[in-house]
Amino acid sequence: MSASASLSRPSTGVWLIGARGSVATTVVTGCAAITAGLHPPTGMVTETPAFTDSALPALSGLVFGGHDTLDCPLPKRAENLTAGGVLPPGVATAVAADLAAADREIRPGGPTPGDTRSEAELIAAFADDIRDFAHRHALERVVVVNVASTEPASQGRPDSPLPASTLYALAALRAGCPYVNFTPSEGIQHPIAAREAERSGLPYAGRDGKTGQTLLRAVLGPMFAQRALRVRAWSGTNLLGGGDGAALADPAAAAAKNAGKERVLADTLGTVPEGEVHIDDVPALGDWKTAWDHIAFDGFLGTRMILQTIWQGCDSALAAPLVLDLARLTARAHEAGLSGPLDALGFYFKDPVGDGPSGLTEQYEELLRFGRRLGRALGESQGTAPPERLDDAGDAL
Repeated sequence: MSASASLSRPSTGVWLIGARGSVATTVVTGCAAITAGLHPPTGMVTETPAFTDSALPALSGLVFGGHDTLDCPLPKRAENLTAGGVLPPGVATAVAADLAAADREIRPGGPTPGDTRSEAELIAAFADDIRDFAHRHALERVVVVNVASTEPASQGRPDSPLPASTLYALAALRAGCPYVNFTPSEGIQHPIAAREAERSGLPYAGRDGKTGQTLLRAVLGPMFAQRALRVRAWSGTNLLGGGDGAALADPAAAAAKNAGKERVLADTLGTVPEGEVHIDDVPALGDWKTAWDHIAFDGFLGTRMILQTIWQGCDSALAAPLVLDLARLTARAHEAGLSGPLDALGFYFKDPVGDGPSGLTEQYEELLRFGRRLGRALGESQGTAPPERLDDAGDAL
């Protein structure tokens, strides 16, 4: 039995910021393809047996909408991604009705050049769009997920304009929706939004999805620390195209991206080794990226050694299953009455909110405990929860 074979419950909305981008298009296409039985849910942790009893919303019950400043329809976007090898041949055609339905639910984002609306007016308009979406589809809840291109960090001055990601985050809170920031952009972590989030009592998670280079770092960093091997330098290069490549050509946006990569090393190694990460925009690569790491470390008696890794992958195909996981987990957390930063979802992020561990193995164990907690919450609400057992570490099983 798959984890999506949940009890029949009202539908859950997923409102995507950047809804016509490559990641969002792959999310909608993939969800429809899995629901139709065209492809297995490869890469979705929530579809593994560990989450069968977590009472997550079914994939077939997810309804998609969102905001975007682009006007390329989702079916056309999916056609382009198919031509680029991101989506398998025939899938976009097979789920064309689902793509068209999601595209009809995409509303104009902002601010755009020449937009004269104030920040308060933009927030109110975005929140109204989300509420209208929920009302028309009789949705039990809506999770807002930011999958837009990376934006530069705000200047931090009180009189600085709010970044677009924060306007959307505030709109999500205004609409009473849990929020996930899959990007390095500030979003809900801007001080103004953070205060609103604390008052809202809503759950939220982020930031910056961990899909490639940093995923490896979250595994290799603890390995060096646990084997008492001294890392002297850790340098990296990213080559990528598409919208993210163009956005990260801005040094300020690249700095926001690299902050999460450095945090993983600092947390797992206990120090930040020499070296930097360089991000190069290579438009010819499209949605594909190559990440290279060069790690210099000392072994026994100071013997100097090198480890090099090369990761070549499709960014949208790596991100889409994580977005679906996060939407389902966050929706279930909201249903269970949880609030504040969802530390247990750090498994998915480079720069996670909260105080969870940084090593991937420990993060995975936290995620499994979270899944069991969600399942117990359903049992308690139905009066069927068994007595709680503890494992050797004192954690509930």
